[in-house]
Amino acid sequence: MLTDEPGRKPFFILYLDGPEYAEELRRLATWVEGLLLPVYGGEVTSGAPWCPRWWEHPEAIAYLHGLWLAWQERTSPKAAPSDPAAWHQNHLWPTMGALRDPAGPFAGCKPGGHRPKDRPYVERYDDG
Repeated sequence: MLTDEPGRKPFFILYLDGPEYAEELRRLATWVEGLLLPVYGGEVTSGAPWCPRWWEHPEAIAYLHGLWLAWQERTSPKAAPSDPAAWHQNHLWPTMGALRDPAGPFAGCKPGGHRPKDRPYVERYDDG
């Protein structure tokens, strides 16, 4: 979502830095660890991995923050009665499927063990 206000970034965790980022990550972790995983986490297997240090995977942070923002919108006092069902169908299951895919962001992570991922090498773009 883009904003028309000059100098104002859209609210998404990847646009934040410093103390703003740290506070938003803390709030996200409270939701992930207090609601998401206890209710929807399921068993960790090689076919459905989860990293115990999920916050060290930037793509997981992005996915989970988007999921949490949708949760807030779909469960707010202004939400329609069918919004929680829409959140499950349109947000929760696709996000958890992507995160817990054996080739997803947590590939190689195991219960009790985080494995850092190598990022692709990218050369700088030069238009000249």
